[in-house]
Order: sequence, then structure tokens, then C-alpha cells
Amino acid sequence: MDALQAIVLGIVQGLTEFLPISSTAHLRIVPAFLGWDDPGSAFTAVVQLGTMAAVLLYFRADLWRIARTWLTGLRNPAVRSDHDYRMGWFIILGTIPIAIFGFIFRHQIKTGARDLYVIGSAMILFSFVMLAAERLGTQKREVEEIEGADALSIGVAQALALVPGVSRSGATISAGLFAGLTRPAAARYSFLLSIPAVVLSGLFELKDVGEGNSASAGATAIATLLAFIVGYASIAWLLRFLVRHPISIFAFYRIVLGVVVLSLTAAGAIS
Repeated sequence: MDALQAIVLGIVQGLTEFLPISSTAHLRIVPAFLGWDDPGSAFTAVVQLGTMAAVLLYFRADLWRIARTWLTGLRNPAVRSDHDYRMGWFIILGTIPIAIFGFIFRHQIKTGARDLYVIGSAMILFSFVMLAAERLGTQKREVEEIEGADALSIGVAQALALVPGVSRSGATISAGLFAGLTRPAAARYSFLLSIPAVVLSGLFELKDVGEGNSASAGATAIATLLAFIVGYASIAWLLRFLVRHPISIFAFYRIVLGVVVLSLTAAGAIS
């Protein structure tokens, strides 16, 4: 991977990580369209650390308040009724499913799951779940009303994103809508929930950067930095966008792209 490829893929990661269109799929599809090699699962996981750094910076006040209240609540029972204390546990609870399934299917994630037929099919099929969530969700609850059952169901949905093309944010926002959350509330919790899973995944794959057919450490560093810069802007944009616009817009884009990927792959134009 040269510097140009690293720059392009870093921007792609920053633009697509928080949109419900699957950044992992785009980091596989864009190189295929341009005739580049697959950057590999290790590159994908590590570059996501850049966008997670953007989440940490953007939500630093929320995260600090949640962490401080959660740690205080472990020692002081009087604090345990506070929503921030419970939110700390909700993030932990919601991370358990993806941690379990991610470890169990870690070998498939690196190989068969990156097949373009799998990605194109997942892009299309999960779009209908997003359309259903937008149509059926009551959108009456805010982040402060999240309960343990919501955290677990959204966490299970997050585990579906282990399949490239599903989209972590698409899965968690859709699950939030099914639970009755407003779009901004579902997106906000989706961002907070993503931090442990993506950070753990990135750190786990960090050891494989530069080995075998994976991207070099230098190219990965360039892409990660750009992912951070572009990702920070993407968070602010998406939160504003979801106040007035449905996620069905992204679902239609996913369907079109999925059809294109499947068609080109079947024709042998990309591989």
C-alpha cells in the first residue's frame, strides 16, 4: 500500500465509520473498484482506532462523567440510581455479545467474511432491517431512558456487524429505533457503545500490522490519522442530520451499492 492508497482509505474510513453503510465493507469495496489489493482485516481494525479517537474526543465530557460516576457508584450505593452509573454498566453489558462472537469467529472474519458476495448480500439484506426499524420505531425515548434490556438487545445487534456489509452503526441504530429511541438518541448510544468493541478489536489486530500481505505500519498510521480527522467531522454531521432525516436514505444507497458489487463480482470485473 502506497501513501495515496493510505490517504484514500483513511478518508473512506472516516466518512463511513459512523454512517450506517459499513466502513468495513467500503474498505473492501473501494480497493476492489480501484484495482488495489485487499488491505486486510488487521488494517481495517487498526484504522478504526482513528475514528474511535474521534469519538473519545467528541464525547469526552459524557465519557468522563459516566466513568467518574460509575467508579463512584462501585463504592457508594447512593449513586447507583444515577443514569450515568447505569450507563457505564449498559456499555459493558452491550459489549459482551460482540466480544464473545468476535473471538469465536475471529478466523472467519479474516477470511471468508471478506468475500465480495458476502459483503454485497449483507449490504442489501440488512437494508431492509433498517427500513423496517425506521418505519416501526416509535422514536419517543431519549438516551436517559435506556434500560438493561435495551443495552443487551443493541449489543446483540452490534455483534451482527462482525459480518462486513451489515454496519455496526446501522445495526445498533436500527436496534435502538426498534426499542423506541429517537434517531439522535440511538446514534448517540451507538457511538458510546462502539468504543470498547472497536478499541479491543484494534488493539488485538495491532500485532498483525505489517505482516504477510497486510498494509505496512507507515501506511496504516497515515490512514488512521486521516480517519480520526474526517471521522470527527462525520460525528457532528450525522447527529445533526438524524434530527430531521430518516436512515432509510442510507438503506437505499446500500441496496444500490450491494447490487453493483454483486453484479461486478459475478461478471468478473472485480475480485
